[in-house]
Amino acid sequence: MTAVLLDTLYRVPGSRVLYRDLTAMPFSLDTTDDARDAQRDAYRRLGGPARVEIVFRLNALVRQTAMAGIRRRHPAYTERDVIAAYRRLTLGDELVRQVYPDQPLVDP
Repeated sequence: MTAVLLDTLYRVPGSRVLYRDLTAMPFSLDTTDDARDAQRDAYRRLGGPARVEIVFRLNALVRQTAMAGIRRRHPAYTERDVIAAYRRLTLGDELVRQVYPDQPLVDP
């Protein structure tokens, strides 16, 4: 069997422009080019270590938000259940089963 790559086109809502690659799309759909350039320049001035710190903070925020959603959907879950559900959400069933073979899959 031969795999066939199909072209996928993406469209910015409200625009006629089509993009073959998501990375070619505008940086932000609700920000002007000048504002985007100012933000990019500010990030460049921060330097590498500060940008890495921002990435880690954003990662923690996303993780906390996802776990809050799990708690909201499943108020009876223990903290251990929340962590197990988050693992399943981020790692997928197959990897969770491989890494934690003796633990049941917990619904996120």
